[in-house]
Amino acid sequence: MAAREKSEQDARPPVGVRALEELLASQRRRIGRYTARADHRAREAFPTPPAEGGDDRSDVPAEVAAIATRDLLDALPLAALLVRVVCDDEGRIVDYHYVTQNEAAVRYADAVIPREARPPSAGRPVPLFDRFPSMADTAVPRMLRDAFGGGGPQGPEPVEWYLPLPDGQAVRIHNELTVTRCGEHLLLCWERGHRTLLARAAQQLARVCWAEWNLGDDSAQGSEGLQHVLGLADDAPVPSLPRLAAMTDTAGQDRLCRVLYDVFEHHRRAACDLRLEASGQVLSCVAEPVRLPGGPVWSVRAVMMDVTGDRRARERAALAERDAQAQRAQVHALADISGALRDAVLPHFEGELSPFGLEAAAVYRPDSGSGVGGDWFKVRVLPSDRVLIALGDARGHGLQAVTLMAKLRYALAGLSFTGRKVEQLTTWLNNVACDDGRESTATAVIARYHPERCLLRWTCAGHPRPVLLRGGEARVLDEAPGTGGPPLGVVPDLRYRATETTLREDDIVLLYSDGLVERRTHDADADTARLVEEVRRAAEPGVGAGPAGLEEFAQDVVRALTGPHQTDDATLLVFRHLHGEPVRPR
Repeated sequence: MAAREKSEQDARPPVGVRALEELLASQRRRIGRYTARADHRAREAFPTPPAEGGDDRSDVPAEVAAIATRDLLDALPLAALLVRVVCDDEGRIVDYHYVTQNEAAVRYADAVIPREARPPSAGRPVPLFDRFPSMADTAVPRMLRDAFGGGGPQGPEPVEWYLPLPDGQAVRIHNELTVTRCGEHLLLCWERGHRTLLARAAQQLARVCWAEWNLGDDSAQGSEGLQHVLGLADDAPVPSLPRLAAMTDTAGQDRLCRVLYDVFEHHRRAACDLRLEASGQVLSCVAEPVRLPGGPVWSVRAVMMDVTGDRRARERAALAERDAQAQRAQVHALADISGALRDAVLPHFEGELSPFGLEAAAVYRPDSGSGVGGDWFKVRVLPSDRVLIALGDARGHGLQAVTLMAKLRYALAGLSFTGRKVEQLTTWLNNVACDDGRESTATAVIARYHPERCLLRWTCAGHPRPVLLRGGEARVLDEAPGTGGPPLGVVPDLRYRATETTLREDDIVLLYSDGLVERRTHDADADTARLVEEVRRAAEPGVGAGPAGLEEFAQDVVRALTGPHQTDDATLLVFRHLHGEPVRPR
């Protein structure tokens, strides 16, 4: 019982197909009512006269015979040649003679064949292939033979031949030919086939086809290639509209039903996409109504195009766009978090530096990608009336780099209160980075300014050395022998050594991250030389007084060295020594 119910369910058409069948049935009833009314009106307007006597047709053959053959040929809308078949005594075909042509053929020759390439006119029948030699190498001899031998009308079939020109060139002629037997003659008709061939080639290239469904008699016709586009056998009939709907998925059935509703009810063109279940192909279908004058929609004409590649490309593009949007949202969220964290750990300078003979300014430029990197700096007055000055660059970008930067900066701020020398501070900070993990590396310049001696003591852990601007000339500070060392977080318990630099009045020291100077097309020495030159150039008109003048100078340097498409963030920290004499601690 259950098996029988399941079999009955499988035999039922899908819901979408049933809805479409009901829609078609409704439209057929409309057509039936319209034709019944039209037939009734026609019978009333033109009643059938009563028969009078017998049906005498004895004069019909005579009337047909009275029409000249040339008149019949000229009445044909297609270009035509009349060909006589020449047979031997045993009835075998030995030749074909060109007899005459109609007016359509003359007009065709005037439009297509240059005058110098036309064969001479003949007053009597001449061998066809003497008149058109290149035609002998085409399908025409076979078509003539089969048509005369009882094979029925031949063609239409594409045939191409050439007519030579006096200058050695040739006219290419391409037509669709048909051959029909007329008693002992053959009628060879043709029409320009190049347009037909181009249309067929365009359909194949674009994988497009058309079909028309006649609702009055349930007939259907389609273009060449329709079966190929629909994935059917070459000899398969044009599928009915319900069959076409059954070939699609459920969504396609509903869409096709809505399209036909628009065609039938609103008499307008409509379109939809249909996905074939068997192959997964996607067809773009555009349907339009074909109506009788003043009557209902009698037929549905549709053009279908295989757009599978286009739709799949759109789906991939939409998926990629969604992924890109998600990634952008994630990047923006990380940038917001990282930016907030950076703002928290990179405040303005704390306290007043002028009592200690210094003034400072800093400029930061984020990269054009993630927007947040690992650059950091610290300027702070210590309880010993000395000034901590440091700048570093944590490895990487984004939240991870900012997190490491914050750890190192806060660690240094705490360690500096021990009063230990910068060598020891650098060693401790290196151990902090080493304990954080293998990827937690950073470079840094850590310095302490001693105002009572106008002395700057500094260490360099894998970082670019500071630049000194003195008397309008700029140069990179030299490290003392045996000083410097690798980046933080590489070798634990490493001992760093410091370099001592005595400052003079109006000396300006610049600490910077490598993002300010590094370029893919330059080496490190060239990048540093460029920085030195830009510092000298920015100082040519003189560095303005006060923190505002110092910041303007720093901005000029950064503008000269950075652009809108940076791949790394850039930081410049500058401080100016104000007094030539040592400043006494408070």
